[in-house]
Amino acid sequence: MDGELVPWEQAKVHVSVNALHYGTAVFEGIRGYFHENEIYVFRLREHIKRLVESAKIVMLKNPYSVDQLVGAVVHTIFHNGYRSNVYIRPIIYAGENIMSLNALNLPVRAAILVFPLDKFFSKQGLRVCVSSWRRLPDSSMPPRAKASANYLNSILASTEAHMMGYDEAILLDQSGYVSEGAGENIFIVKNEVLSTPPISSSILEGITRDSVIKLASDMGFRVLERPITRTELYTADELFFTGTAAEVTPIIEVDGRTIGNGAVGPVTKQLMEKYQRVVRGLEPAYRSWLTPVYGR
Repeated sequence: MDGELVPWEQAKVHVSVNALHYGTAVFEGIRGYFHENEIYVFRLREHIKRLVESAKIVMLKNPYSVDQLVGAVVHTIFHNGYRSNVYIRPIIYAGENIMSLNALNLPVRAAILVFPLDKFFSKQGLRVCVSSWRRLPDSSMPPRAKASANYLNSILASTEAHMMGYDEAILLDQSGYVSEGAGENIFIVKNEVLSTPPISSSILEGITRDSVIKLASDMGFRVLERPITRTELYTADELFFTGTAAEVTPIIEVDGRTIGNGAVGPVTKQLMEKYQRVVRGLEPAYRSWLTPVYGR
């Protein structure tokens, strides 16, 4: 916290922090994968660059450089001595004692949490629904920023889905096109062509999304970024979510319609397997995406 290692039970903030009252915070979700006595942090620099850009968008005066934050992440994991898969949550937030709506006057704090995490979704294939809540538009809130305030939109959609017995929600944008999951980007597969919503559909520019686009293209698949209609979800051959927590997670049902034959599709399966090899350093072509913690 603010440059110092702090024991978990002492990692506290004051009740007056502006971020608690007004959502003035930006954060990242990053994974580290344990393989052969090393933890590889996946696309760390890209995540931290997005964190710094998010702070700039919401006018938080972040005092830390990308290099400083990258080093702090590795430092935190190293000194915890984990020998497991980990989840990393850096957060930059408006600090204590000022109840103000003017971001320019706020004290800025930063913290990095690290804890063990394996699978986020317990199921092999998800049942999802299209939410009644629409994805927030760029004219009201900045979807490009991974801002804490934006996630009330996601919480409303995901909670609604769980109340109805589904595993997750899909949100449409303000024009009625598919945007993303509550905390994931989405891909459809039709005739072995992959499509994913464009930036203009109010998505967060996912780093796992970008990784899958590159991997799929390198594997010979055609990948399109284009507007996607709701009914295309129902008739897709395959659907899957991508995200740091979700990794590559198949969707087997949308709004009561079975996707494909109700099992993990062949394209999704190939991408799931490729992704798991990449993040563990087993694909030399993508080793530049990995930051080793213990120096291998």
